[in-house]
Amino acid sequence: MEYPQIFRVRQLFERPRVDDIPGTVQAELRRLGLQRRVKPGQTVAISAGSRGIANIHVIIKAAVDYFKGLDARPFIVPAMGSHGGGTAEGQRKIVESYGITEEYCGCPIRSSMETVVVCQTAEGFPVHFDRHAFEADHVLVCGRVKPHTDFKGEIESGLMKMMLIGLGKHQGALVYHAAIQDYSFDQIVRSVARQVLARCKILAGLAIIENGYDETALIAGVPPEEIEAREKELLVLARRWMPRLPFQRVDVLLIDEIGKNISGAGMDTNVVGRKYDDHKAREDEWPKVRRIVVRGLTEATHGNASGIGMAEFCTTRAIQQTDLHATRVNCITSGHISACMLPVNFDTDREILDAALPTIGLTPAPQAKLLWIHNTLDLAEVECSAAYLNEARERSDLEILTGLRPLPFDAQGNLPLSVHALRALRAAS
Repeated sequence: MEYPQIFRVRQLFERPRVDDIPGTVQAELRRLGLQRRVKPGQTVAISAGSRGIANIHVIIKAAVDYFKGLDARPFIVPAMGSHGGGTAEGQRKIVESYGITEEYCGCPIRSSMETVVVCQTAEGFPVHFDRHAFEADHVLVCGRVKPHTDFKGEIESGLMKMMLIGLGKHQGALVYHAAIQDYSFDQIVRSVARQVLARCKILAGLAIIENGYDETALIAGVPPEEIEAREKELLVLARRWMPRLPFQRVDVLLIDEIGKNISGAGMDTNVVGRKYDDHKAREDEWPKVRRIVVRGLTEATHGNASGIGMAEFCTTRAIQQTDLHATRVNCITSGHISACMLPVNFDTDREILDAALPTIGLTPAPQAKLLWIHNTLDLAEVECSAAYLNEARERSDLEILTGLRPLPFDAQGNLPLSVHALRALRAAS
């Protein structure tokens, strides 16, 4: 088969950026006047989630240092629903893999799957909250605000969701995802978060937004009574600053890696256009990607391949990297069962393209619209097929970095493991 030739582009995104992470965290917490509420000797639970948020270890440590400066006793609580295989040790390992360790942060990590049922919602289901956090004198909810991978509304992923899914642990996540089958996500997140705010000693929120280069763009301290309103405003910014594919119509999308550290869905559905249907974009949804190929999993996902079911093809290596138990626990808990279904797999990239390219319609393979990305957070530089070259030349937001060249298959029929490795090969040549 004859394959498309490729060239590399650099995308030019808006780039707001926080340069002094520790200073900004401490300034935001001071601005809230928390020193008037937190007394010496009191305990403060600080939530740490399962996402690979830029600088998250630095952010958490800065929060710890702030409370230690008040002579309080901060500790870290893994807040990630069913992730980590739904076990305390698994969740501890996830936060530690992000550099959030007791040694680095200078405080204990208290990981448990035990929850307290604090009340019943108006809809009639229990509100679960991490026992360690519930027994603390105060709770700081720390998390990234971004568009959700499954739901659309004024509130999506952020502090509100952290209060129900993250700090609700596995039991809470099971209950809330079940409730979302009967009610809207918006209703459930507001209903539960309002109960948590009223009953669980939430001291403040620490909201994080990232830019399109996977950098910290904004850190905002939020008083508890303003979390719901402020999160709506922050979501607008997060949506504006998030990374995107450089083109809106794609025949084949090669993704080097997916993982829970990249997105709750393994790959960000807002980026690949699979928010409402695992295998095609809705009429009003963009981009429109015909075939997705997953080439591997991130190391930080610890075998959780949630989201692999949205791909049509994957490498055998990706399946070998998968922890089926952890993946199934997460997908069943979330109610997104198809996210753990395995795609058609082949041993080599060449075999995958030989199978995928004939399924895109009447377009000859050399003229296919193919994009090759590292993951859905890392979109600053993208390999693009020749079909995009004329449009790229006319775009002021794209910088063309190379000329056209063949796909660099090795003797076994595989591409470099990472699109970044291809950049290194180009630099060395």
